[in-house]
This record gives sequence, structure tokens and C-alpha cells, in this order.
Amino acid sequence: MNPLNHVAIIMDGNGRWGLKHKNSRNAGHKAGLITVENIIRETIKNKIRYLTLYAFSTENWRRPKKEINYLFNLLENFLINRIEDLNNQNIKLKIIGDKNFSKKLNKLIFFSEKKTSKNNKLQINLALNYGSKFELINSFKKLSKNKERINEINFEKYLQTKNIPDPDLLIRTGNTKRLSNFLLWQLAYSEIYFEKKLWPDFKIKDYNRILKSFKKIKRNFGSI
Repeated sequence: MNPLNHVAIIMDGNGRWGLKHKNSRNAGHKAGLITVENIIRETIKNKIRYLTLYAFSTENWRRPKKEINYLFNLLENFLINRIEDLNNQNIKLKIIGDKNFSKKLNKLIFFSEKKTSKNNKLQINLALNYGSKFELINSFKKLSKNKERINEINFEKYLQTKNIPDPDLLIRTGNTKRLSNFLLWQLAYSEIYFEKKLWPDFKIKDYNRILKSFKKIKRNFGSI
């Protein structure tokens, strides 16, 4: 049975779900938060130590300003209202991505990361304003600037996922089969599951079905 230490999820389909059910993309983003909380609880139950959620990519700035503002308001409200609960559950929160937001949100992020920094039951990595190509280029620049030998160990020191094990498993909901500039280096040997359901429709039973399937897969890592 395969050990499972780190699950990464591309939470795709919120907007489409909202249009389908409420005629509003924002309604889908709000509904998606319920799924996030359910998956967090189930991740803890399965004793998985790391959960990385793709919340907002560098490309998502192309979306309508009204939708972007709604998304960040949701995030602000989540951090204000739920960080105490996360801390009480011994959950660590880490933001990966370019933290170039409003002063209010940056302050909330700093506070949330600091408050939960010593927790160790589960680490949630929230990919926010994240793009893997930017991360890789930035890592190479730092490696070159410091005139270090080019190898995997030195390169990974400059990734935003430094000291975080690579995902064992990637799940993408929404019936879309692509990586969308997410953890391109870190997913090199991850098992990938593309799920047809939109993110708000993704239930605990679906999550556990994938976890169970993953544990039975023969993982060769290049060998036989």
C-alpha cells in the first residue's frame, strides 16, 4: 500500500457550477468553500500531512474585476473568521505564490502564517497568485545570482515549496485535463487523477475513492 503524505488539488469548476445552479459564477466560488472545509477534515482523518490547494493563478488576473474582488473578499473573510479554528485544529497555513495583494490581505496572510507556524497536524499550502513558470525562472535566477552549482538539491532550495515534500497525488476536478501552470517541477512523479465533477460537487466519498485507488497503484519511479 502506497504511503500518502501530500495531496495537491486543482479546484476547478466553481464558476461553471455557479452559472449552472445559481446563474452566478460567484455563487460557485462560495459553494466551493464548503468543499474545501470538507476536504480539509477528511485529509486530517486520513492522516495526510500536506494539502496544497490551487486557489488563484497568475493567469486568473484576466478574469472580470468583479469576480476577482469577490474571490479575495471570500479569502479575507475566511482568514478573519476561520484562522482561530485552523489553529485550534493544529493546522499550519502557508501561502505559496507572489504575495502582492492589498495591505489588508497581506496583513491577514502574515498574521495567519505566523499564528499557525508551529502547528504540525496538517500543513495547508494555499497557492495564491501562483504560477509555476514564474517560480522556476525565479529559482534559476537566485541560483545563478548566488553562483551555486546547478543541481536538483540547490535548485529546490529556491522553490516556494522548499522543505515541503513533492505531492504524491494530484487531483483536478472540473473535467479538464491539464496542469494549468501548477507545480510543474514538483509534480514530476505524482499520480494524477482527473475528476469529471465540478469542485462544489466533489464529495468526501469521491475523495476517498481516489485515495483508495492511489494506495493500490504500483509506483515504479522509473524502475520495473
